[in-house]
Amino acid sequence: MKHPPRLAAVFCAALIFSLIAGCASPEESPEKDQDTTSVSITDYTGTELTFTAMPARVAALSASFGEIWLNAGGQLVGVTNDALTERNLSLSQDVSIVGTIKDPDLEALLACSPDFVILSADISSHVKIAETLRQADIACGLFHVEYFEDYLSLLDSFCRITGREDLYEQNGLVPQQSIEQTLAQAPDLSGKTVLLLRAYSSGFKAKDSENMAGTMLSDFGLINILDKYDSLMEDISLEEILSVDPDYIFITTMGSDQQAAIDNLESSLTGNPAWSSLQAVSGGRCFILPQDLFHYKPNARWGESYEYLNKLFAENP
Repeated sequence: MKHPPRLAAVFCAALIFSLIAGCASPEESPEKDQDTTSVSITDYTGTELTFTAMPARVAALSASFGEIWLNAGGQLVGVTNDALTERNLSLSQDVSIVGTIKDPDLEALLACSPDFVILSADISSHVKIAETLRQADIACGLFHVEYFEDYLSLLDSFCRITGREDLYEQNGLVPQQSIEQTLAQAPDLSGKTVLLLRAYSSGFKAKDSENMAGTMLSDFGLINILDKYDSLMEDISLEEILSVDPDYIFITTMGSDQQAAIDNLESSLTGNPAWSSLQAVSGGRCFILPQDLFHYKPNARWGESYEYLNKLFAENP
């Protein structure tokens, strides 16, 4: 199977850059000063960070980013509580919990005496905290990861800081090779359509291919119905779904209470008798995806996400 242009470009770029000690994108490209031992990276907002030594006291206001730092061989002194509730990260007892990802505890963070703080460019509270940290002369970076290549680039930046190029290969290039192999062996799904639903405890939305799960599905050759039909929007109705009758339906759930999201979806959509008439449902091609691989960023497990989808496609053509 031919690789989609987006992933094919990533694979080629990573191979080339790995030969010259790391793959990096313009947004997060670390450069080593030729005259010193310093390493410079640029975060998602364009802010340059220079490290003359590996930071010893690192805090992450996102468990996902904290996991990437750990994957790069670093250690944490502070992280938000999603490290326990969502990631189940293995942390030492002296690691402080510094609030939640949406509402970090600045006082608890500063009590950790961090010398580098990893933040999300997508969360407004993180952007505000970054301003405070910079005024206090504490190094911090705002980062963004949505697709595999974003993860690969950030991992490369962190591995350059820690000096662990071996972990870039183990936790970046190995998953990349797994994705490439999975797509090469995948069945031909060209021309088949997919509906991607995101279920909440309070409702549901249809999602296009411009998100993590949607992009994975498009990498297999599926056509997202929101991309195909301009008239369809996120607030899709059952009547609209019936009219396009997609070949596959995938459902991701938001929030810690996955069952509440599924129950709400059943009461508002899937419990309708007409739902069963859809070819994806009657043909056994409607799936609820696990959160750890398709809602939370899988990081070093990204290859497992593709393998999971490929198995579903192979068993349910």
